[in-house]
Amino acid sequence: MKPIVPAQRISHVEEYYFSRKLKEIAKMNQDGGRPVISLGIGGPDFKPSPETIMALMEDVMRPDAHSYQSYVGLPELRQAWASFYKKWYDVTLDPSTEMLPLIGSKEGIMHVSMAFLNPGDKVLVPDPGYPTYTSVSKLVGAEIIKYDLTYENNWEPDFDALEQIPDIDDVKLMWVNYPHMPTGHCASRELLAKIVDFGRRHNIVIINDNPYSFILNDEPMSILQIEGAKDICLEFNSMSKSHSMAGWRQGIVSGKKEFIDWIIRVKSNVDSGMFRPMMKAAIAALNNPAEYYKRQNEAYQVRRIAAEQIMAHLGCEFDPEQRGLFLWGRIPDSAADCEAITEPVLQKARVFITPGFIFGKNGERFIRISLCAPFEKMQEALLRIQAAGL
Repeated sequence: MKPIVPAQRISHVEEYYFSRKLKEIAKMNQDGGRPVISLGIGGPDFKPSPETIMALMEDVMRPDAHSYQSYVGLPELRQAWASFYKKWYDVTLDPSTEMLPLIGSKEGIMHVSMAFLNPGDKVLVPDPGYPTYTSVSKLVGAEIIKYDLTYENNWEPDFDALEQIPDIDDVKLMWVNYPHMPTGHCASRELLAKIVDFGRRHNIVIINDNPYSFILNDEPMSILQIEGAKDICLEFNSMSKSHSMAGWRQGIVSGKKEFIDWIIRVKSNVDSGMFRPMMKAAIAALNNPAEYYKRQNEAYQVRRIAAEQIMAHLGCEFDPEQRGLFLWGRIPDSAADCEAITEPVLQKARVFITPGFIFGKNGERFIRISLCAPFEKMQEALLRIQAAGL
């Protein structure tokens, strides 16, 4: 027999870093010793609101709740998202044509890439940035052009450098992500306006990935607030972070009808709709009062203090104005690289902190601490690191 080989596209991507690292951590835990404290992944450990859970429980008991659902989600779910956008971002969207519920926004990255990119099309990807933008672009055969976000430029695009990219008018798509992951930098309205203007002048579709706007942030923003944005912009939003529903896989992509119709062509051939009780629960969650976000952020703020103490002990610098679910810190000049800090912390103190290199070359001298662990665990992590002499 001839050897069976995978598709060529598989050779261009590796297993997701966290998938590989969690296997290593699971083995460490299995082999004995103190369980590893994970400050790596942004998986909220809070429960959704009681109303959210009750809505799921009530609908799951209905005999008609278990059949296939619409590929575009329940009309009342789209309306709930539209009301959410109007209430919190002052953005008006047509729920019937300009919003498409997703099984988490991560799947939307693939759907949008398949809907817009032909093999060889150019796509702008931030460095540092969410690794999935790069891996999915590779899977669809796009030509990736990394654009730099740097500490010196406050993690914002250098528009002069972008204008100098050869054949910039041939770029099809640009990924942006504010509040930014992993750096926690928040975009001003002026920055979002510059991004929209850049996209309009060069006929580039801009996708803003916006799952962090409610975490430790008093002024949630959407790129769709900017005049003219809807002509060339799409925006992802997610309930994973803001509503502590990571495993529920509830997200949305919003934009003009033409774009949404293209994405539906892909999505309707990939899945068979979401589980109705999950959608009913999402509707309840989208109607959470302001007090819900306030209580959640009070807890994250306490954890943030603990994360800052860990960063300071490790000799790392950080911007206190960061927003979102993580703390991003610059390692000391004396450290060879980010893993010179994160690996001893994991092996000696059994605390998992994310090395910044996984987000791109501009993250090589940074580390990231997740706020998704109880305050007491974060305090214990600090004590472990201190006791290990790190």
